[in-house]
Amino acid sequence: MARHLLHRLWQSALTLVLASIVVFAGIRALPGDPATAMAGEEADPATIQAVRARLGLDQPLPVQYLKFAGRALTGDLGVSTRTGTPVGELIRATLPVTVQLAVYAMAVAVLAGTTAGVLAAVFRGRWPEWAANALSLTALSVPTFWLGILAVLYLSVHLGWFPASGYVSPFDHPVRGLYYLTLPALILGLTHSAVLQRQTRASMTGTLSADFVRTARAKGLGGTAVVFRYGLRNSLIVVVTVVGLQLGGLIGGAVVTERIFTLPGIGKLTLDSVFTRDYPVVQAVVLVITASYIVINLLVDVLYTVIDPRIRVSGRSR
Repeated sequence: MARHLLHRLWQSALTLVLASIVVFAGIRALPGDPATAMAGEEADPATIQAVRARLGLDQPLPVQYLKFAGRALTGDLGVSTRTGTPVGELIRATLPVTVQLAVYAMAVAVLAGTTAGVLAAVFRGRWPEWAANALSLTALSVPTFWLGILAVLYLSVHLGWFPASGYVSPFDHPVRGLYYLTLPALILGLTHSAVLQRQTRASMTGTLSADFVRTARAKGLGGTAVVFRYGLRNSLIVVVTVVGLQLGGLIGGAVVTERIFTLPGIGKLTLDSVFTRDYPVVQAVVLVITASYIVINLLVDVLYTVIDPRIRVSGRSR
């Protein structure tokens, strides 16, 4: 296990280095000049050149990348060209909001998706399967931004069940904080639950048709025990894989939801930074999200051996 973990850590570190190169090059390829944006469009060339020299943009790209990577290893992600605030402080202030929203939304997705998937697999060919498939298809087809706007109009404005915008930290006020995050988490979670429902249904349908399940039924094992002890347990590999991919996507893809509900998360920070050409912030945010995605996938790989002991750390079955 230790050898497998070290191997995966090495792979993750290499992936992070390659991702940092891609992020650095992609940011430099964007149109616009941060020095011009910082100095002002009407600034004279000498002022713009002085700003470029102060930001280190007049140096060759390999030198800029090495300095950026060296500072990033020490936790220094640069300074915002728009506000002058260290980027690390901005990320520490906004990332917890996005993580709370992503975890809450994933809890909703797992609860709704796995429940609907189990019902669709158990009641194949009957109305619960048709209803679960119809709901998942609808959730996959409806854009998140449109669903969020409708939720604000009807559930917040007309009915007053949820606040239309704002954020309260669950660490300061647990009940009120969860109340403010409930509607955006429901919008994000229901959208991602559709993928979980379809994957859980497909995996459980194959498992419940296997020979060992038919043998268990023939020996008199109850239907509930068969479904949860054999069907759902053997489908957890698929569920954990999808949850890992979806959670990484939630952290990086909550831009629209945070914008609709005015949540001060990392998605809103990224969007504001793109509009103002605050490239150090965009660069650091993308790198942090990439690192989060890599860490989540590493944890998923480790969980495989915990969920299914037949999976060896070498990647082969016993």
